[in-house]
Amino acid sequence: MNEHARWLMEQWTTALAAAIDSMTEQRPGVEFTPEAAADGAAAMPAGDNALYWEQGFKDIPQPAMWVAAPEKTWLSLGERTLRVAGIEAAEPGDARNTYLEILSQSLAATAQSMGARLGREVACERGAEHPVGTAALSFRVTLRFPDGGMELAVALGAALLAALDPPAGSEPGAEVGAVAAASPSAAPPGPAKTMDVLLDVELPVSVSFGRTELPIKELLKLTTGSIVELNRSLNEPVDVVVNNCVVARGEVVVIEGNYGVRIQQIVSRQDRLRSLR
Repeated sequence: MNEHARWLMEQWTTALAAAIDSMTEQRPGVEFTPEAAADGAAAMPAGDNALYWEQGFKDIPQPAMWVAAPEKTWLSLGERTLRVAGIEAAEPGDARNTYLEILSQSLAATAQSMGARLGREVACERGAEHPVGTAALSFRVTLRFPDGGMELAVALGAALLAALDPPAGSEPGAEVGAVAAASPSAAPPGPAKTMDVLLDVELPVSVSFGRTELPIKELLKLTTGSIVELNRSLNEPVDVVVNNCVVARGEVVVIEGNYGVRIQQIVSRQDRLRSLR
């Protein structure tokens, strides 16, 4: 197996397991094996509803990387994630979008690992659904959960593999044959050098005291002094909203003449998912 391909697949499968764990609170075992065909065709699933995703990377020659999932895989991963959020009967469209979010997170983490390897920033370009192009190598990927397994396929472009040559002075690992990677105990890739920049990103924070719905005819009657009743009692905690997502709840306090919120509860991942719907 090409050493660069082995390294890249290890990074991506580890990132995929971590993304699934963050969304479902269950980390799968992930194994990948190379396919015999050199053009990527043998690894790609068939079927009208198979989802083919083409992903490029900043300053990396194209074509780059494709991830293909049969309907059974993307539907199962999406439904599994939405069940954690309390949605038992998910629409196929919602499951598909949820799967694409998991895939996006894994590819973004892989781009960070590529940047750390090359000593420069690497970011995901805008991906799209696209049939597999000319690939140098292809792999079959198996996800293993306690209640069953599912498969994906990956194809890697020759230009991407050539671009992964590490800077002069580093020592790439030895080539190996079929590899099993990203076991449930495997650690996710380390933070990239851009993490310090991300920590300084400012996000809007607001406090929601409640909501209500009014007919348009009642809305037009509002004047100075009108009272609008909200769907929250005086004793209920208020929501702390960051970037349109409820992240915490607390009680309103007054600090030196200014309103504030004393945090009483950090919202779970499941509730954060529900607040985004």
